[in-house]
Order: sequence, then C-alpha cells, then structure tokens
Amino acid sequence: MSLPHAILTALLERPSSGLELTRRFDKSIGYFWSATHQQIYRELGKLEAEGHIRALPPEQPARGQRKSYEVLPAGRAELERWTAAAQDPKPLRDALLLRLRAAAVVGTAGLEGDLRRHLQLHRRQLEEYREIERRDFPPGKDGPQDRLHHLILRAGIDLETFWTQWLAQALEELPDLPGGPGGGTDVTDGTASSDGARTTPSR
Repeated sequence: MSLPHAILTALLERPSSGLELTRRFDKSIGYFWSATHQQIYRELGKLEAEGHIRALPPEQPARGQRKSYEVLPAGRAELERWTAAAQDPKPLRDALLLRLRAAAVVGTAGLEGDLRRHLQLHRRQLEEYREIERRDFPPGKDGPQDRLHHLILRAGIDLETFWTQWLAQALEELPDLPGGPGGGTDVTDGTASSDGARTTPSR
C-alpha cells in the first residue's frame, strides 16, 4: 500500500494540512500516484493513530482551523524501510489493449474515434510534462533532490512519448484492418473468415 508512504514523503518535504496535501497531490505526486480528498484524510487519521505523524499545535488557536501534520521519527523509519524494500514491477493492465485484443475477433468498428481521443489526451499530457520540465528544471539545476525529481518527470515524458507514437501507429494500421463483427484475426490458432469459419494458417 503506497498511499501512506506518498503522504509521509510529502509531509517530510513540508508539513501540511490535509487540504494542502490534496492540492500538492493534484500538482505533483498525483501525476504518478493519485488519491482523492477523502482517501488522504483517511490515511492521515491512520498514520496519526499509528504514531507515524502528529498534528502540529496551531500558532493561534481558532475554531475550525485546519490541522497541519509533521512526520515523527517512527514515520521516517517506516518510509526508509519501505523505500529500501524490494518490490516487483506491476504487470501492465490496460483496458485499451484488451479492447484491441477483442477487436481481433469481433472487428474494429467504433475504435478509431476512441484511439484518436486517447492520442489527443496523451499529447496534451506530454506537452504538460514538457512545460513542467522547461519551468522547473532549467540548465544548472542539478542538486541531488532536483536530479531525482527530474528523473521521475522524464519517466512520465518517456511514457507519454511512447503512447503518442504507439497510438499514431495504431491509427495508421487501423484502416487496413477488418471493421465488421467477426472479421478479425484469431491470433492464437488461425484466422476467422467472414462467415466465422476458422482456417489454419499456411506454414
């Protein structure tokens, strides 16, 4: 479970209230680990109960004032343990790829519009990442923390570059593929003809 560790990281960077954390997730951490307002507040309560964080005393006591939190030594130790622990890569699960697999047996009708929509979304995200890179990582900004943050951002840039290139390629190939139901290819053991009969590929 990485959300509590994402919160510990953010609080070690800067003590914050739940609302401030939500805004920071929207602007930075949320690009690679999203969380809702309710999830963040729920995890703050758990982390406080476990002794990993504490609420800071308000500078001027006032009714309804937002609580800010800081990380306690136990919380830092937990984050150090989690950061150093071995973790396996997660297998890719993407509904779009599964839909293309389905299109191989039922046809590609209706896919082109959504592929174009995905392409535009990934192009927009790629440009947003590049703008962040231009703004936040000018030449010469190469401190240890900056370099790690830039490394994370470049992962996002590379992933969005891959998706834009792959989607453009898919859209180039789509017009040459069957569009009607039952007109696709069975990629496991043969091809489906227009009447649904399976033929064995020549060797």
